[in-house]
Amino acid sequence: MDLAGQPADEHAGHSHGDGDDHDHGPAGDNPYLWPGVSLALLLAGIALDYYTVGFFTGYVRLLWYGVAFLLVGWKVIRSAVQSIPSGNVFNEFLLMSIATLGAFAIGEYPEGVAVMLFYTVGELFQDAAVNRAKRSIKALLEIQATEVTVLRGGQSLVLDPKQVQVGDTIEVKPGEKVALDGTLTKGPASFNTAALTGESVPQTKQTGEPVLAGMVNLESLIQVAVTAGYQDTKLAKILAMVQDAVGRKAKTQQFITKFAKIYTPIVVLLATLLIVVPYFVVDDYVFRTWLYRALVFLVISCPCALVISIPLGYFGGIGAASKAGILFKGSNFLDAMRELDTVVMDKTGTLTEGVFAVQQVQAVGLEKAQLLRLLGALETKSTHPIAKAVVAHVGAATAGVAVENVEEIAGHGLRGRVDGRDVLAGNTKLLRKFNVAYPAEVDQVVDSIVVGAVDGQYAGYLTVADAPKEDAARAVQELRADGISKLVMLSGDKDSIVQRVARELGIDEAHGGLLPEDKARYVQQYKTEGRKLAFVGDGVNDAPVVALADVGIAMGGLGSDATIETADVVIQTDHPSKIATARRIARATHRVVWQNIWLAFVVKGIVLVLGAGGLATMWEAVFADVGVALLAILNAVRIQRMDYSSPGTGSPSPAAPPVTENLSVVEPMPRELREGPHHSNDQTK
Repeated sequence: MDLAGQPADEHAGHSHGDGDDHDHGPAGDNPYLWPGVSLALLLAGIALDYYTVGFFTGYVRLLWYGVAFLLVGWKVIRSAVQSIPSGNVFNEFLLMSIATLGAFAIGEYPEGVAVMLFYTVGELFQDAAVNRAKRSIKALLEIQATEVTVLRGGQSLVLDPKQVQVGDTIEVKPGEKVALDGTLTKGPASFNTAALTGESVPQTKQTGEPVLAGMVNLESLIQVAVTAGYQDTKLAKILAMVQDAVGRKAKTQQFITKFAKIYTPIVVLLATLLIVVPYFVVDDYVFRTWLYRALVFLVISCPCALVISIPLGYFGGIGAASKAGILFKGSNFLDAMRELDTVVMDKTGTLTEGVFAVQQVQAVGLEKAQLLRLLGALETKSTHPIAKAVVAHVGAATAGVAVENVEEIAGHGLRGRVDGRDVLAGNTKLLRKFNVAYPAEVDQVVDSIVVGAVDGQYAGYLTVADAPKEDAARAVQELRADGISKLVMLSGDKDSIVQRVARELGIDEAHGGLLPEDKARYVQQYKTEGRKLAFVGDGVNDAPVVALADVGIAMGGLGSDATIETADVVIQTDHPSKIATARRIARATHRVVWQNIWLAFVVKGIVLVLGAGGLATMWEAVFADVGVALLAILNAVRIQRMDYSSPGTGSPSPAAPPVTENLSVVEPMPRELREGPHHSNDQTK
């Protein structure tokens, strides 16, 4: 099955090395029906052989076992034949066909049926395991709504989302999914965004705020003005990205694919030599004995355990990551994430909230509450993000305050009359312009600052800063504990602010006041030094650097089309601690994949030697092939059951569902307003 739930192609024309799944019966059939009938015939035939029933000889016996064989083997034989025109001759279908038909040729009917039966059952188990590994990825496809209520000409029409046009208004009932990206026109409303971000905490949206396809309306009837067509929604782009992910192979997968194509013809040659060479060196050469050994050799040599369990391991890693709100664009990036030794991060919106908040209030000659009331009332007349932060901090205290004669002085701040008093609110240039004296230490304040004056006298200041995210410090600690040797922060914000945040979080190296090309220059310098690095950013300005890094990681990919298209890994929850989680998943996936590789090589090597020496029969060959494959599958499935919540990945996941971090969701301000050289004591209001 493919990710969209459509039947995969049958065996023809491909090998396990291609990473395809298997379709062992017509669509809709019970895949275990014919193998079950074959097993019943096999057991009955073995019983008839054991009790030497008179009629069960000659053509009757051949026909009996032949039916049991064809029930499970005809598709494998057909696949072997159909793969020849495409040049894919040496594959596991050829190995199984030669070995089992050869067993029939020398009269070992039960063993021929058993090999094909157990091979087929093993393939079915492998399919089930692959589907299990893909389940969390395929679940994303169920997020898309299949119908939507559109308001047109005073009527409510139920349409396919693909028929809705940009500008239409759709209606979403409580409990329904939002079908298309748009702007909330009838709110407020609460949404469950867990399907998109993995977060269980509902988001509340106000009228005029954006909502995304895949969100679930929780409470009241709402209306949304559509801003993007069906194929252009953020959700559609993410789903396309996830579906593409399984097509990008990791280096390990590529190695095994190439290995299998070389390995299979070598095995066929060795099996042929195993028949021919003893004729010249063994005195009591018996063709039937050495043919049987060669057939056993072929069965043992089938590389199914390698070429199925390895992609399955990577599917498991991608699935485990998606459950945690982390989207890998391909299994190759799981390997790249594991190899990192350096993580370079943006500041605003990546390690910090991207939202201004009042941090400190210093009042002179007035009570703090009175200063806040006067400045807050004046700031209600401004739309600047810093002004909004002050107003939000003051809250209801500005209600009923008379504000008049407001003048906005570009590059300086605001001047006005508040409650009958002359008030200035802005940067220090504003006070100098009006000849208001203020303490020299005010110029030494690192954070963005709002300085106030009342009736011509300095009255104090407020500091406004972009606070670190709740889990930013933990992210740094976990990355360091997980083997990252160098942590760097690059930002366009004022260097003094960047250095303060870096000290607060424990980051090794930080640089501020950078343009996008400056960030790219630093990243290129680290790569020249031989470092394997990831760059973590959250906006369009970071796209060039994200593309340059060995692993580009996008924070909050739902908010930036350019980031989704450029990044290799998208962290939907906006939590920097997920970077360490992604690395732990990558390390666990790599460890399990190589456990499977060594398991297959060691067991097959032992049984190959035994088979060539005549000490292993077809039954041991079945164990070496199907048995090892099943053990590898069970090992790969563990990836999705591990606990990745803390450093030291590898422990089994607890029975209870993982606890989602309870972080408040904050709507970030536009990137161009929240980062840049304007963050300074001379903040333009």
